[in-house]
Amino acid sequence: MEEQTKGYVHSIETFGSVDGPGVRFVVFMQGCRMRCEFCHNPDTWNIGGGKEYTADAILDQAERYRSYWGKQGGITISGGEPLLQIDFLIELFQKAKERGIHTTIDTCGKPFSHDEPFFSRFEELMNYTDLLLFDIKHIDNEAHKKLTHWGNENILEMAQYLSDIKKPVWIRHVLVPERSDYDEYLIRLDAFIKTLENVDRVEILPYHTMGKYKWETLGLTYPLEGIEPPTKERVENAKRLLHIEDYTKYLTR
Repeated sequence: MEEQTKGYVHSIETFGSVDGPGVRFVVFMQGCRMRCEFCHNPDTWNIGGGKEYTADAILDQAERYRSYWGKQGGITISGGEPLLQIDFLIELFQKAKERGIHTTIDTCGKPFSHDEPFFSRFEELMNYTDLLLFDIKHIDNEAHKKLTHWGNENILEMAQYLSDIKKPVWIRHVLVPERSDYDEYLIRLDAFIKTLENVDRVEILPYHTMGKYKWETLGLTYPLEGIEPPTKERVENAKRLLHIEDYTKYLTR
């Protein structure tokens, strides 16, 4: 019997409604190298933790809920950062496509590289991927480092590569006061998105403090202490500056 690749999973949500089109079976993979100041799941950071699954085990569980998916639903692999377990994703998505399941990845793009062996593996993964939810944390490289502890050069390279191969993406941007919620940055992000030819949707995700207790539980200092979520007016301002109404595919579920 062929040995299956193991994936390390933090948790599973069976009825996701905000993780791609339709109703989704959402798998949150364990492990992430980014250290986003607004992260609401710092318990996913540890690489090598989580519960061990095979691709078949996940798909068998997912298919129990298939009748709820409708025409647009399917599975979404989130995190953590799923691309850190790219070999598992390839096997999972290949088998998902054999079962006729729509596949989506929610990623920040940080593991992306044109170097081998990653790039060839990523190319193969894209053969079985229908959609990416692509999180651009910050358009400015230095501000990105402050917000996540990493630069964004290779992340923007990944966005451009996905555009080149015409792989559909939804761009997601967390709006954080005193970090990303400045008109200058939003205008620059809008200009970058306009260079891409594969964007079906742009979403603003307002920063919230619901994950703060997890930082405290883990004994970590919450870096955005005292920063409140953006006002409704600032959220609407961001939507205008990013021209989100110009992107209409999957606008309604």
